[in-house]
Amino acid sequence: MRYLLIAIAAAILFIPFLGAVHLFDWDEINFAEAAREMIVSHNYSQVQIDFMPFWEKPPLFIWLQAGSMHLFGINEFAARFPNAIIGIATLLCLYGIGRKLADAKLGLWWALAYAGSWLPHFYFKSGIIDPTFNFFIFLAIYCAFRITYATRPSRMAILSGIFLGLAVLTKGPVAILISLLTLLVYWICKKGKTGITLLQLGIIVLCTALTTALWFGYEILSHGWSFVNQFIIYQVRLLTTPDAGHGGSFFYHWIVLLLGCFPASMFLFSYIRGRKGKSIYSGSQSQEIKDFKIWMWVLFWVVLILFSIVETKIVHYSSLCYFPLSFLAAWQLYRITEKKVQLYAWNIALMLLIGLLLGLAIALLPIVGLYKQALIPYIGDRFAQANLQAQVPWSGWEAVYGAGYMILVVVSAVFLFRKKMQTGLLCLFLSTILIEQITVVHFTPKIEQFSQGAAIEFFKSHEGKDDYVQVLSYHSYAYLFYTKKQPPANKNYYNRDWLLNGAVDKPTYFICRNTDSDPWRANPNLIVIGEKNGFVFFKRK
Repeated sequence: MRYLLIAIAAAILFIPFLGAVHLFDWDEINFAEAAREMIVSHNYSQVQIDFMPFWEKPPLFIWLQAGSMHLFGINEFAARFPNAIIGIATLLCLYGIGRKLADAKLGLWWALAYAGSWLPHFYFKSGIIDPTFNFFIFLAIYCAFRITYATRPSRMAILSGIFLGLAVLTKGPVAILISLLTLLVYWICKKGKTGITLLQLGIIVLCTALTTALWFGYEILSHGWSFVNQFIIYQVRLLTTPDAGHGGSFFYHWIVLLLGCFPASMFLFSYIRGRKGKSIYSGSQSQEIKDFKIWMWVLFWVVLILFSIVETKIVHYSSLCYFPLSFLAAWQLYRITEKKVQLYAWNIALMLLIGLLLGLAIALLPIVGLYKQALIPYIGDRFAQANLQAQVPWSGWEAVYGAGYMILVVVSAVFLFRKKMQTGLLCLFLSTILIEQITVVHFTPKIEQFSQGAAIEFFKSHEGKDDYVQVLSYHSYAYLFYTKKQPPANKNYYNRDWLLNGAVDKPTYFICRNTDSDPWRANPNLIVIGEKNGFVFFKRK
């Protein structure tokens, strides 16, 4: 019955309003466009963008999106629906694993810690690839952990290999790298004893290879090595160079996890040792729990340090940390409510501070929207200035959402200071779930109007028309998805110089940002047909 209730609750959290806002450039639209092109071209074996080979990602998640689009049509809801289903499966698995490790209470805390934290919750309402990838690789690592304790360890090894293979088919060989590093660090922590025999390791490798061969093998046999070679070259480049301007400091992901995984991230601080050097979570624990905690700590630090070293810095690269982080937080929540762990005043104060800052940011959103004209002169970026000119309706009462969240965070802290731990913790996580839903439904569509609304409106105005639409001086997939572009009959379309200066055979339109527009305004073949909220629209003469 609890599994059914969790599934219903997760469905209510993750499925409604999936189509309430346009897909966001780049990643959401990237994957949705690849799925749309699979349907249009009937080529389901190779990933394409603009009907050209796209070797950045393998096809599993895109297959899921294409299947969803066959059911619901080519739209935002269909693009995000697979992750909503993965969200339901994730919460069910977290509850089941927690119940197996300890009892139902730990499972419930784990599911609540995951769903009740900001970024983990949001990702299940998105169309990006990472929630599905994270789910498969976590299950692969969990099954590897279970080999030591299962009555049929070979079955766990088989499942671990299958899930690892599915992770590779979702995002690529980075899944193998993370798994190998996790196993290596765990081996070091356990002084050479992993509980996994060479035979079981061989089974994992074999099952991974067989699973990945479902696509890699088919692709090589059908089309040769070219596509696979380019795919591998891209994966190496992604790990060694800043991609598409997404650089950042070493501590980028540390800050993302601290703020983005609030409030679960706050309970990692409760692992800090007390004044006398004794662990504040010491006590009798089963060996299985102790071992699983080591796996989770290792996975957390491997992912965090690996993607802190990797040159490309994107928010969701550290999202695999959500699984170990939420478990370690849930273990502390479980122990706190059992009165086996002391939550110190500074732990509560830190939680209160960050919660108030997040609530204040939400409360200030409508205020900024109302008084944006006073703010614009102090912004140095012309594109951002023009973005803020978008006509988005705001009212002062919307600040009540953020203020209400701040009040609930304070109430939670008061309960915690008064040692009413379970009440305070439930208030904290449930209020966060509530404000997450309000943010997705009420604020995100308004924010999207500032960031890309004018561009999406321009692209949709060309949907189904027999013309060419292209972007200039910036990277985007939105023009493909929202114009519902078909395969070009004239291959000159892929020649940018021909579109700009050649004898084009169709009406041709371009869009760029105002900060990059001066060279294109000077082009004698282009005329400006409009400007809106930082975007400039051109037509070929």
